[in-house]
Amino acid sequence: MGHGRDAARRVARLGAVREQPPAASPDLRRSAVRPSREQYFMLLAVATRERANCLRRHVGAVLVADQRIIATGYNGTPTGFPNCDEGGCHRCSHPDDYAEGRGYDVCICVHAEQNAVLQAARLGYSVQGSACYSTLRPCFGCLKELYQAGVTSIRYLNAWTPSDPVEAGAYDALLEELAGRGVVVAALELPDGLLDLR
Repeated sequence: MGHGRDAARRVARLGAVREQPPAASPDLRRSAVRPSREQYFMLLAVATRERANCLRRHVGAVLVADQRIIATGYNGTPTGFPNCDEGGCHRCSHPDDYAEGRGYDVCICVHAEQNAVLQAARLGYSVQGSACYSTLRPCFGCLKELYQAGVTSIRYLNAWTPSDPVEAGAYDALLEELAGRGVVVAALELPDGLLDLR
């Protein structure tokens, strides 16, 4: 009889332990919720943008095919060129000479989405039918290039629209054309709890 009571006490103690919140540990995820696959890929784009060296904006992109990462990219100067903070980009080096959203024709930086497509090509991976996760809605040029490469889904974390009204109209028309061709260009939100990666 004594054994039954002891067993009941042990079970009661175990139950009490289970009800307590887990102790903070560097080996446990921070968020109480496991990220979805799309959130996971976007979190990797967020981590990738940490490599960016642009003085104006940091962007990361991840290309995914069949739920597998095939390439990553971040914005910055071409391989071997001085970085933006070393004077490699005229636009970054002379910010007062350019209004916001202007001067891209003299910007030497390669965009994150472009770098991801180029990395996939260099490594021999097809991006046909793949998805792109970018921390910023791609610019007009990157949207065209992603479509031409065969990317069929583009998810972004932060919105971007051209500052010039005429260019913004052309950008909206491109978005409509892509939608009509079955290409998804849509925002993907990340809960704040998922962004704490420490």
